[in-house]
Amino acid sequence: MAEKMIEIDGYYGEGGGQILRTAVALSAISQKPCRIFNIRKSRGNPGLALQHLVGLRALSQFCNGKLEGDNLGSQEIKFFPGNILSPSLKIDIETAGSITLVLQTLLLPCLLSSMISGQTPLSIKIKFHGGATDTFFSPSIDYFRYVFLGALKKIIEELPTKRGGGVDINISRRGFYPQGGAEVEVKISPPVISQKIITPLSLEKAGKLGRILIISGAADSLRERKVAERQISGTRQTPLFFKKADLPIEKKFEYYDTLSPGSQITIIAEFENTVLGVSNLGKSQKSSEEVGKEAAMEFLKETMKGAALDKHLCDQILPYIAFLAKTAKITASEITQHARTNIWVIEKFVKGKFKIEGKTILWEEG
Repeated sequence: MAEKMIEIDGYYGEGGGQILRTAVALSAISQKPCRIFNIRKSRGNPGLALQHLVGLRALSQFCNGKLEGDNLGSQEIKFFPGNILSPSLKIDIETAGSITLVLQTLLLPCLLSSMISGQTPLSIKIKFHGGATDTFFSPSIDYFRYVFLGALKKIIEELPTKRGGGVDINISRRGFYPQGGAEVEVKISPPVISQKIITPLSLEKAGKLGRILIISGAADSLRERKVAERQISGTRQTPLFFKKADLPIEKKFEYYDTLSPGSQITIIAEFENTVLGVSNLGKSQKSSEEVGKEAAMEFLKETMKGAALDKHLCDQILPYIAFLAKTAKITASEITQHARTNIWVIEKFVKGKFKIEGKTILWEEG
């Protein structure tokens, strides 16, 4: 008997592209077809943008799925997942679309591919040609690989696996708005999962701070103006940031061969139980020092209460918790509308229930 199609209203809650990305990723793993309508209806340019199409079509190729309605501007799609896994994907992004948002669509089913077919490939390679590594309204590539993947690694290490897994990201060229032009290769080694995490997964306290790393980077065209160095100096304009750290802060600045000028700064904090972080992008109307100062201030806000997850990490990690743990208790600096919307989507596909109590989220498998 064919699986009943799951209906998702893209206008619900936060109402953005995250609903689409989460829904199709969960559809691929659960093997449940879905129909998503009112896609990005509340946005100024509603419907599917190019980067959404890229992610959808790549996912469909990966799992031998079928798509209907995958056209630019479409506000409704149907996705019928298959279970033949492609070991490699080549993804072209003609615009400065976000590579990390495309990865949000692909990583969950790629990393947990054993749940789709019962057979786990040794590795999956994804090559990106074009697109942006660091752009607005999406995680920077450094936040994604150091903070999100760092926190996810700690969860995977709790699994009773037959073979561990991981994700490696190699950046040959950065891409900034408006031309993009990035070159990125992602190698995914899916774990062989024997069963879910049985003991309650606890992500309640960050624990002892072990390391802080600041990565500040800018296009080569901004080297003479010392933009990367000045962004780091901007963090020093927040004395409390350095006082709170109470340990040496590692600083790294770098310059990139890019098609468009741009800059980014990412602050990464490795704690005993988690990884937290923030990132910020250079803007023409702001000094480089101000960009760094803003990042330091945001970092203080995210870490001052000792929660295990920052507000952006929380919504990104929830689908993995639902698939990997029978029960879980996590704390976040803030439960955002993105997180609440993601919970609503996840519960459409996975038997179980999330419960929000203040800044704590409880998960129990159904």
